[in-house]
Amino acid sequence: MPTMNMIQALNSALDVMLERDPDVLLFGEDIGYFGGVFRVTDGLQAKHGKTRCFDTPIAEGGIIGAAIGMGAYGLRPVAEIQFVDYILPAYDQLVSEAARLRYRSGGEFWAPITVRSPYGGGIFGGQTHSQSPEALFAHVVGLKTVIPSNPYDAKGLLISSIEDDDPVIFMEPKRIYNGPFNGRHDEQLKSWAGDPTAEVPEGHYTVPLGKAAIVREGKEATVLAYGTMVHVAKAGIEDSGVDAELIDLRSIVPLDIETITASVARTGRCVILHEATRFAGFGGELSALIQERCFWALKAPIARVAGWDTPYPHAFELDYLPGPGRLAAALLKVMED
Repeated sequence: MPTMNMIQALNSALDVMLERDPDVLLFGEDIGYFGGVFRVTDGLQAKHGKTRCFDTPIAEGGIIGAAIGMGAYGLRPVAEIQFVDYILPAYDQLVSEAARLRYRSGGEFWAPITVRSPYGGGIFGGQTHSQSPEALFAHVVGLKTVIPSNPYDAKGLLISSIEDDDPVIFMEPKRIYNGPFNGRHDEQLKSWAGDPTAEVPEGHYTVPLGKAAIVREGKEATVLAYGTMVHVAKAGIEDSGVDAELIDLRSIVPLDIETITASVARTGRCVILHEATRFAGFGGELSALIQERCFWALKAPIARVAGWDTPYPHAFELDYLPGPGRLAAALLKVMED
């Protein structure tokens, strides 16, 4: 199998689905001739034509609104929002139309759309290009939210998302798009996880939505993470010396609560790691769900390691994002309790 980074794996998934299903089409800002700002759709317009992969105006509400109409008509559109920070003008379309269409129409119409978007840190983009708003989508009944952490999962999860009959928000962690990121992130990410590439099959395969992966087995604590933070967690666990089990959620809606609770019930301790701000972040929901199901098994309070509850700084991104040191400290703290 070829070795791919996440961009190549996502491109392969889109290529496979364009060839496999004539109802699949791609559109978004600069994704056609240019191939996308991160080159995820590079070469797809040349291969599949301008009616299958095409550019749109800078109008996020129009992009998602058009996707919903296409989905109701019977197509399987894959819409790209260039940065997830700019999805808010389309939020009403996602919440009021896409998420509710199946229920409101009594099952007569639905919205089998996939909304791809880069998210999180990695380019020193601050408040306008580096946010992590996954909790906004997880709150909406009817939307699925998927976040891969490696190229193999990225391809399989994207194919599953496109084939799913419900709307999916597919958030791509830009920090690990190309393997280790350039500049200061490059050396830091290498020290955490090596080169985050993987062997990826060239053809069609799926990774099921709603099924977490146990990345590392352990007996003393459970660490929950997704996206780039899976790699941060690997390094933090190693630095701590704690025999911790690491679970990659892969999708936060649907959530594999069975795998999570089975692990926490066995280890008795849990640390949750994500990039988004701690207050009202998805880690709070995870903590509540675990407490409700594993209260009598817990040996220490559930800990959350997250972005700071401040505006996202441009120049001080590495100080804002959780690193292995903060995760290791949290693990050692729960081991003391």
